[in-house]
Amino acid sequence: MKKFKNIYIILFSMMTVFYGCQENDHEFGDIIIPTNIVIAAEIVGVDASNPNGDGSGSVNFTVNADNASSYVFYFDGVAESSPSGILSKRFSKVGVNTYTVAVKANGTGGVSSVKTIEVEVFSSFSDVAAENLLSGANVGDSKKWYWQADKDVHVGLGPVTDDYGNGEFAYEAWWNGIKAWDAEKGCMYDNEFVFTRTANGLTFEQTVGPAFLPATYSDILGVGGDQCHDETVATKMFGLKTVSFGPSTSKAATEGSYNNVPYRGTTFEISDGGFMGWLVGSGTYDIISVTNDELIVRVIQAGDGFAWYHKFTSTKPVQGSNYTYNNLVWEDDFNTDGAPNAANWTYDLGAGGWGNGELQTYTNTAENAKVEGGSLIITAKADGSGGYTSARLKSQGLYKFTYGRVEVKAKLPASQGSWPAIWMLGSNFPTVGWPTCGEIDIMEQKGGDKNITLATCHWLDAASSTKADFGQTTAISNVSEFHLYTLEWTDESIKIYLDDVPFYELANDGTLPFNADFFLILNVAMGGTLGGTIDAAFTEDTMEIDYVKVYQ
Repeated sequence: MKKFKNIYIILFSMMTVFYGCQENDHEFGDIIIPTNIVIAAEIVGVDASNPNGDGSGSVNFTVNADNASSYVFYFDGVAESSPSGILSKRFSKVGVNTYTVAVKANGTGGVSSVKTIEVEVFSSFSDVAAENLLSGANVGDSKKWYWQADKDVHVGLGPVTDDYGNGEFAYEAWWNGIKAWDAEKGCMYDNEFVFTRTANGLTFEQTVGPAFLPATYSDILGVGGDQCHDETVATKMFGLKTVSFGPSTSKAATEGSYNNVPYRGTTFEISDGGFMGWLVGSGTYDIISVTNDELIVRVIQAGDGFAWYHKFTSTKPVQGSNYTYNNLVWEDDFNTDGAPNAANWTYDLGAGGWGNGELQTYTNTAENAKVEGGSLIITAKADGSGGYTSARLKSQGLYKFTYGRVEVKAKLPASQGSWPAIWMLGSNFPTVGWPTCGEIDIMEQKGGDKNITLATCHWLDAASSTKADFGQTTAISNVSEFHLYTLEWTDESIKIYLDDVPFYELANDGTLPFNADFFLILNVAMGGTLGGTIDAAFTEDTMEIDYVKVYQ
């Protein structure tokens, strides 16, 4: 197998300066440099058939030195302290790889000595999909995660192994009453957790504190519980850490289920005492589930008495939007690569301008619509002959509803002439036609102005028998990054939000068509009344949709 070498070079220097004068007499302790550093590395599972270990990637290190008071290990340049000189490390790069590990032995008076050791370790476990969802697929990609504070039960508590007949060891059986934007936990809701992909795996860093310390663990630290603390208490909260992955071994992950779905079967460990905002003496997490936008994990508090459940999101929640509908009734997270789910989506096909002078031909091919990497990707393309192809997906005949909240997390195309849309039509469209059926445009964007987004409703005005419209716009930046487009639709009003900030409201009543079933539509048009002039150099551009969710 190919071997990879990661050489970690650590340079230490020391300058000691003594100052003295006749009036002052200072005493200094002995300055003793550690010597005779001995590093032992036990690769777990080594035998005659497995000279580099059992595939877990786990290595138990023990270091001793004369005149040493404590030790620091360095893996890929990231420090992990070990006062005792005993440390377990899991290397998660798949295959047989050679790692150079540096150990610093600290002496007295601020001096230290360094020794390195090479270990050749076999790791067979891999969950690349989970790694990509946490950080991104390419070296240098980073992704921020936040507490899912806008959802109920974003923190919960249950037993570690106890089962009272309903598999309580695998869900929040003891405490599941926390509501969105809990006042006591509000101090932690600005936390930011960053996973980054490097050539040697993932790193982790908490960039915004503080840490929340539950009362179940506060006595161990001798400070107040059920409150936030800064780095003077949570001393390992900040700093760059490494992340290792392995197979889950907990009872919950191997025998249990969460919301009737088995655990993912993957665990990750944050090095050097790192943790995700909730200080309980552990940084080892079972992944219950992970998508582009949601991470649900379980962590066992040090001492094995409590299992905590945490929910995170990659879209920072914004407090202030008090939505009416919060019960998730339908969703597509686009987590299965290939064609869009035929149980959720069908297509409009063909050309003809679609009543707006559009220039694209809609297809159902993978070139124009596919699910990949946790997203639905709709691609508008130049066909090389002066025309364009794209896709228009709809839930017509598959899913319809009256009233609710629709959330769509999406990146928009930035090319001049592209016209992306997230919208809805009345389900009676085939019989009564447009605009009698009604239309709700949650998001549209003009081809010539990518700094605003539009929301519009269309209907037939009964008094005049003419088309009626009401639209509003709002500014948007970085359209090629994910934003959240939301519709809240009741019998009294239609409200539309950008990143949880409201900018559109239409009063609803019985004279309007917005009191019956509607279906969803997602598309990218080219040219036409809103697309305008297409860039002559256009080749292709995409709308990427992380998820579509409906709450009632």
